[in-house]
Amino acid sequence: MGTVADAIPPFPTVGRVHAEERLVGPGDATPSGRARLDTIVDWLQGVAYGDVLDAGIDRDAVWVLRRTTLRVPQFPRFGERLTLRTAVSGYGALWAERRTSIRGDAGAGVEAVAIWVSLDPVTLRPARVDRFVDLYGESAGDRRVRARLHHPAPPEDAVARPWQLREADLDVAGHINNAAYWQAIEEELVPLPLTSLEAEIEHHAALAEAGPATLLSAGDRRWLRGSDGELHASFVLGRPPEG
Repeated sequence: MGTVADAIPPFPTVGRVHAEERLVGPGDATPSGRARLDTIVDWLQGVAYGDVLDAGIDRDAVWVLRRTTLRVPQFPRFGERLTLRTAVSGYGALWAERRTSIRGDAGAGVEAVAIWVSLDPVTLRPARVDRFVDLYGESAGDRRVRARLHHPAPPEDAVARPWQLREADLDVAGHINNAAYWQAIEEELVPLPLTSLEAEIEHHAALAEAGPATLLSAGDRRWLRGSDGELHASFVLGRPPEG
């Protein structure tokens, strides 16, 4: 399996940092006590929203997730208390890179980086946020990032299995929630004695309805295709390097 850790930059050492606390509760963990990937990703988007809410720009834009890269050297465990810290680590013309770090009181560690595209809340077209640089320019520094997707298309011989997207997976925007995509990966990981992981998702197109879908697999890669035949998400999975 390949590594995706090189995509994760250092956490900013200056500028705005937003922090929140979490407890790994009963609904957050697998039968083995490991925090689920969809739970972790939900924490990431929750603390990101908490930051823009605290900054007072929650009504200035709708942020759409383009890519999330995770490095989990040690999974959070049931009952563990966590501290989440998030900061903007770079930006482009109409998007931002957000770096998030999770630390637990029992040794859990999660490092993540995500690309979010800003949309005008009325037209839902990509748009700048006027106060963005004033708020986040110091932490972002001179790091400029791109929002281009780079995962390959699924090969013709990819193994297909059915996947069901539920009405309960729809979020406040009426789309399948970012975290819900990870449930398809969790389905194959739950039986494994997993303590660490690297993974990346790219969101290709929003999925606005529940129903049957198809998960395609080839090596360390996965693709989620809707009933309309369109590719909506792609993943790459791996293990962190030793040391």
